[in-house]
Amino acid sequence: MLALALCVPLGGCGFRPLYGDARLSPQLASIFVDPVANTDGYELRNTLIDLLGSDGRTSGKAYRLHLVLSETSQGIAQQNNATITRFNDTLTVNYILTNSAGAEVAHGSQTGLASFNVATSPYDTLSQQRDSNMRAAQDIAERIRLDLGVYFSQRR
Repeated sequence: MLALALCVPLGGCGFRPLYGDARLSPQLASIFVDPVANTDGYELRNTLIDLLGSDGRTSGKAYRLHLVLSETSQGIAQQNNATITRFNDTLTVNYILTNSAGAEVAHGSQTGLASFNVATSPYDTLSQQRDSNMRAAQDIAERIRLDLGVYFSQRR
């Protein structure tokens, strides 16, 4: 009951939630997401396609989303013998949304942090790194979807 009472004043301030806004769905679905070369880019692209409700095909799309993914890795924990035991991978995605004429209509950047521990097995370490980077890519995809949702909602 208290939550409902607190939401009443929000109606007058122009607050509109993006989640569940069916009017944005056709616009978001009309975005073709360009392929990205590496494994984390593949996860990012697929998550974006799912979140936007796009079919992954270029035909009939009003917009094109170009993504540039860069990754950096930094050792953050060391043992006494200088062996690194934990890494932070920073994933940065710069994106540009263009219309069907090729004109830029929106752009932005999102960054995600992926942390993982170094295991005794190289395969284990690689698996942890990939899993951590996958979660970071999914988080970035959700934030890009929100950015695009804000862009389209402001255009109305």
